[in-house]
Amino acid sequence: MDNRFNEVFPSFDPTNSKFQPGNRIIDSFSNCFSFYLFSKSNDHSFKSHIQQLDALAIESSNSPTNALMATDTSIKNNVATYIVYIHIHNKPVVKTLYHTVNVTTSEVKFFAIRCSINQAALSHEISKIIVVTDFIHVTKKIFDSFLHTLQKQAALILRDLREFFNHHPKNIIEFWECPSKSNWHLYKAVNIDTKSFNLAPFLPNKNSWNFSKKSESDNIINKWKMTFQASDLKGRNFLDLVDSDNNILEPIYCKGNTWLQFFGHLNTLYARAIRAITNYAPIGEYHLRFFPKEEFSCLCGLYPIEMRQHILYKCRRFNEYWNSWRDSIAHFIQFLERNPRVFAFSFLST
Repeated sequence: MDNRFNEVFPSFDPTNSKFQPGNRIIDSFSNCFSFYLFSKSNDHSFKSHIQQLDALAIESSNSPTNALMATDTSIKNNVATYIVYIHIHNKPVVKTLYHTVNVTTSEVKFFAIRCSINQAALSHEISKIIVVTDFIHVTKKIFDSFLHTLQKQAALILRDLREFFNHHPKNIIEFWECPSKSNWHLYKAVNIDTKSFNLAPFLPNKNSWNFSKKSESDNIINKWKMTFQASDLKGRNFLDLVDSDNNILEPIYCKGNTWLQFFGHLNTLYARAIRAITNYAPIGEYHLRFFPKEEFSCLCGLYPIEMRQHILYKCRRFNEYWNSWRDSIAHFIQFLERNPRVFAFSFLST
C-alpha cells in the first residue's frame, strides 16, 4: 500500500450483537422496513413510481405522524456535499447540510442517512419515516450483516431504528428510489441546492479507505485507457462506438463492462457484436486475410471484398434497418437485431 492510504484502514464491527443471527433487526422487525424501487428499462414502471411518490407526498403533508426526507449528494473538487430536507406536517422544512473531503459518495450518503434517521427517530410523534434517495442500493447495506467498510455506521443506524421500532409496534421506515432525471418536485429542490454549493477543499486532510481504493482503481483504469487508445494493443481493426452523447465508449471496471451492459443476456447477439467490433467475423475481409483461397467478394455483387464497413453502411443484403450513424451503440444494436444473419456463422444464422 502506498502513502496515499495515510495509515487509514477499513473498520469492521463483526462482534457487535446487532449483526448476530437472532439479534439482527431483520429477525426482530422484518415487517417494519421496506424498499420501493422501479424497473429502469420500463417507462410505465417509472411513471407509476413517480405517481406513487406524488401520492406519498400528499399523504405526508396531511399526516403529522409522517416524516418525509429527500436527500441528495454532490461532489466537486473532492468535496462531498450532502443535503437532507425533512418535511413534517405543519412544520418548517428542516434543511441539514453535511460536507467532508476525500470520501466516496457511498460513505457521505450513508452518514447523512444516519443523521437524518437519528433526527426523525428522536421525535416520539413520528410513526412513519420516508427516505427518498437516488442511491437506494447504499441504504440496503444498513441491513447487511456481512463485513463491509460501512458497518460501523450501519450499527449506529440500527441502534436508532431499534429504539424507533421498540417505541411503538406500528412504527415503520420506507426507502424510496428517486433518480435525478425524474425531476420530482421535492427531490428537485434538494438537488438544486446541493449543486449550488461550491466549497473549497480544506487542508490538511486524509483520504478514507474507500476513497483511496477508488483513486487507485481510477488511476489504473485511466492508464489502461491511454494504453488501449494509443497503442497497437487495441488492434488496428477495432470498431469505435459512441454513446448517445457522441462520446467514444471507454472501458470500465464495474457493473459489467462498456459493451455488455447494452446487450443484456442475449449471448448470440453479444457474440455477433464482438465479432463486428474486433473484425474477427465470418466475412470476406477476414477470409482474405487468413484464408485467401476462399471466396472473399460480397454476395451483393457490388463490392469486390466483403468488408465490415461495406456491410454496416452500404450492403443491400443487410439494409433492413439502414442508418448512417451506425457508430452509435444504439443504432449498431438495432442493425444487428434487424439483421440476425449478419456477422453470424452459417450454422448460427436464422
